[in-house]
Amino acid sequence: MANSAANSDELSSLLGQVAAGDQAVWGNLLEQHRPRLRRMVELRLDPRLQGRLDASDVIQEAYLTASVQVADYLKKPTIPFYLWLRLVTGQKLVALHRHHLGTKARDASRQISLDRGVLPAASSAALASNLIGRGPSPSEAARDVEQRRLLQEALDRMNELDREVVALRHFEQLSNAETALVLGVEPAAASKRYVRALQRLKDILSAMPGGLGEDEA
Repeated sequence: MANSAANSDELSSLLGQVAAGDQAVWGNLLEQHRPRLRRMVELRLDPRLQGRLDASDVIQEAYLTASVQVADYLKKPTIPFYLWLRLVTGQKLVALHRHHLGTKARDASRQISLDRGVLPAASSAALASNLIGRGPSPSEAARDVEQRRLLQEALDRMNELDREVVALRHFEQLSNAETALVLGVEPAAASKRYVRALQRLKDILSAMPGGLGEDEA
């Protein structure tokens, strides 16, 4: 709790300097959050755009927008700074999806009520790739491909909201409080949803041919 309060006070001080026009502090804040935003974008970037866009492109454009809008945000910060920056980045990601994919972009990136419908849903393929690493040997690589296939299939069978909760907590590494704000629920409800989602994923994997159940037998 003490560290959290100290971090909050430090951020408030830094944002005060940004409001006063300190561009160096602003640049440092953006760089500090780049790794988390990269994880978010990589999970949600439509696979059809690979080769045309990468996470760095999206974040760079989002930062240009954030630099224009930060003064308005600081006048009335209704959500924590990182979640605001994530929201700006998500809006830019959606705009780029629509630009490159046209009117079908929304259907391709099935959206739900998270972030009030702003961000594309995390894909099960991206989640599976992040959960399963790549082995150094050919045999390990082949095993990992099969594990990714099973995991992706299991994620596809999950309720979309449950899959998103796993993405928010496990991959984007949002805190429970941040996740609750994104979902628009109480922290206790967000925590319970995360635990249930993980159990649901484990149950699906255990029941699948070649899944956890057979490995443990």
